[in-house]
Formats: sequence, C-alpha cells, structure tokens
Amino acid sequence: MRIVAGAWRGRALSTPPGEATRPTAGRVRQALFDRLMHAPWAGRACIEGARVLDAFAGTGALGLESLSRGAAHATFIENSRTALTALSANIATCRASGRCTVLAADATRPPAGTRCSLVFLDPPYGANLVPQAVLALAAAGWTAPGTLLVAEIGRDDPPPVEVPLDTWTHGAARMVAWRL
Repeated sequence: MRIVAGAWRGRALSTPPGEATRPTAGRVRQALFDRLMHAPWAGRACIEGARVLDAFAGTGALGLESLSRGAAHATFIENSRTALTALSANIATCRASGRCTVLAADATRPPAGTRCSLVFLDPPYGANLVPQAVLALAAAGWTAPGTLLVAEIGRDDPPPVEVPLDTWTHGAARMVAWRL
C-alpha cells in the first residue's frame, strides 16, 4: 500500500498483520480524493490547509493522504494496538510527526477535541458505527455545522445519512459524503 499523490506520492505504508484492519485500497483513495478535489460540494480548499480527523484510522492512509495533498494537520483516532503500531510507523515514514496527533481511543467515545473541517470515518463494515461516532465526535467538539464528513462503509451497510452530498461504490466499499 502506498500514498497515491502529493508530496509523499509513492511512499510505502505499513499494514498490520491479519484481517482485523482493512486499509482503504489505493484505487478507492484515488477516487475519493479526486472527488474531494473536483466536486462542487468540496474542492481543493477542503483539503489544502485543513485540519483533518481520521477516525477508525487503522493505518492512517486517509489522514496521511490528506497531509500529502496539503492538509495542515491530521488527528488519528484508533484503538487497536496493532493498527497503532502500523500508524506510528507510517507517520515516521512520512516524517509527519510535527503535523500529526495520534489518540489511542475509541471513535465512538472520543476525548474532547478541536474542530476539524474534514472528517474521515472508516469503521469495520457491518457494525453501523458511523451514526454513533458522528454524534460522539460532535459532542466532544471535533465537528461543527459545515464540517465535511466522508464515511467508508460496506456496500450493503445502511447509509449514515438520508440525503448525502455524494455516494459511490468501489468493490465491497461504499463511500458517503455529507456536511453537518
């Protein structure tokens, strides 16, 4: 797995052993960031200079891809020890520690935080954790009206919102974007 584009394009990322962590595939990340950069509901400004939250971060691929493309800071929330080890290695590989915060926490019970303008949610498929995490993140101060959220859910999982800005599928994954 590699960073798709930006300053760190081609940089290899570590993944934890086993099946517990499901990193977002490179082709899915490419499609996601193409939409973010060019969609009328987002645009380049949604990434460049942004404070990004990568909830259920796993390897950190979404947050690191954002940093590679010009985001100012990324916070990663992850509670798996093996994923945290891979995430720390990936931040070190990208030499991004000065622009990252890693929180060993559950995204459905996050600590208090600072508002982020772009939030990625990539929970385990089939667990319907996105609605619970969105409420918890809002209550903890990570989001506010206008925050752009993008969730990667299973193709057959219920959508987290009734009227998304956009939704698209790639293999087993469905991406859903909306604003609070």
